[in-house]
Amino acid sequence: MINIKRRLSFLDYIVFIITILALLPLIIFFLEGIQSFLRDGINFGSQGYDDINGTIKLVLYTSIIGSSLGITNGWLLSACKFPWKNKLKLAQLIPLATPAYLITAITIDLGSIFGITISGMPWAVIILAITTYPYVFILSTESFSKYGTNQLEACRSLGIGPWKSFFRVALPMALPAIGAGVALMGMEVINEFGAVQMLNIQTLSAGIYENWVLQGNPSGAIGLSLIALISVFTLISIEKYSRRKGRRWTDDPSGEKTQKWELKGIKSIIAILFCLFPPLFALGTIFFWIFINLDRIPTELNSDLILITSRTLLLGLITALIAVSASLILSVIKRWNKSFLMKALTFSAGIGYAIPGTVFAISLLSLGNFGVSIFPIALLIWGYSDRFLAVSKSTLDSAFERISSSFDEAASGLGQSKSTVIKKIHLPLLKGPLIVSSLLVFVDTIKELPLTFILRPFDFDTLSVRVFQYAGDERMGDAILPALIITILGLIASLSLIPALDNRTRN
Repeated sequence: MINIKRRLSFLDYIVFIITILALLPLIIFFLEGIQSFLRDGINFGSQGYDDINGTIKLVLYTSIIGSSLGITNGWLLSACKFPWKNKLKLAQLIPLATPAYLITAITIDLGSIFGITISGMPWAVIILAITTYPYVFILSTESFSKYGTNQLEACRSLGIGPWKSFFRVALPMALPAIGAGVALMGMEVINEFGAVQMLNIQTLSAGIYENWVLQGNPSGAIGLSLIALISVFTLISIEKYSRRKGRRWTDDPSGEKTQKWELKGIKSIIAILFCLFPPLFALGTIFFWIFINLDRIPTELNSDLILITSRTLLLGLITALIAVSASLILSVIKRWNKSFLMKALTFSAGIGYAIPGTVFAISLLSLGNFGVSIFPIALLIWGYSDRFLAVSKSTLDSAFERISSSFDEAASGLGQSKSTVIKKIHLPLLKGPLIVSSLLVFVDTIKELPLTFILRPFDFDTLSVRVFQYAGDERMGDAILPALIITILGLIASLSLIPALDNRTRN
């Protein structure tokens, strides 16, 4: 181990470069914000306070409803027994595959068909709660399935039912995991752009775009971006604190297997319907629209759609290659070099995913104010790679934790170089995680809307941008084919998470 660490000078420099590239847009953005503050004072734009208020309400209401869905479904699918349980457990990942702006566009069109007005805060809360609740579901299910089983068995032996056991034992132990999930939900809600635009909701993400692009007020955009960053880093702190607190509950689990409460009759039917509703709403809405609008769907792929699809896929592939390669280097250095400096660098390089897409776009555009000129496509790929670096890094970090360090030490003792250790040991063992992380980055890239919408060159649309534009022009017939491509690819990415979810909830 020591020999490997001493010969890492080249990779150390690479880590410095990756971290600088990851943080440079934000550093320049903060400098721009300081200049703007000194020049214009605090400026949130003409509707800035309404944007802040709208974001607070949206995050609060979505967290309440989304966490209720995630917690209830997590408890039913981990502690109870009823028909279709395993299939419904996997179906909870479906909403992650369907972008909120896509469900919003289709719901609005269905509303116009049936004479229902789909607009405003209540609809935004419902749609965003359904598309983000899996964060709470995954984390709470892990907690419910693995920890406190002795206490739950005691409740059963005393004749205490599942819901009393839930409130007395399971919920208190799962609160840290739930808190982490709610924080992740909040970050996704702050980042959402397309859905709030379509539903006419004033939020920070929409306000940043309107100030920068539509009103020509960069000071207002920067002011709102700083508020968004403060909000996101607050949520990150909550998420980190919740995970640390959760480890105190999980250091000594009492067991991973326990008998389930069997639900029969009407209780079983209610449980099935409750667990079925979110994935059915997310995916069923799309197929229901297709069923009643077959005549509006183009029967042939036109050259424009083929071009946009090819362009989107190419951007996704390039981003996945860059992000996964950088993540592999960061994860290797994190494994081999335990110094505080390297820990700080590898952590800092992965904060981009928590930053709203609109803020990231404004940060990259701010580079021009400091004399940095970059080709627009390169700027877009930089933004993608920077923002989704954390997605692949977290996957590879988890995979490295399952590889014993004795492999590295043995190779070092035999005089093998660091490149040989990576090539002969790490890469074969990381084949699965590398594929999963590449797939996740690829799909996140093609789904990303605000970053693409702001940074893309003129007349350079992607699938997500085209869906948003068609939906805004009420051309859902034209939007459905690119929307289906995004959804299918998103489902493939969700399927890649099934083994991890199954391992966490196996009982």
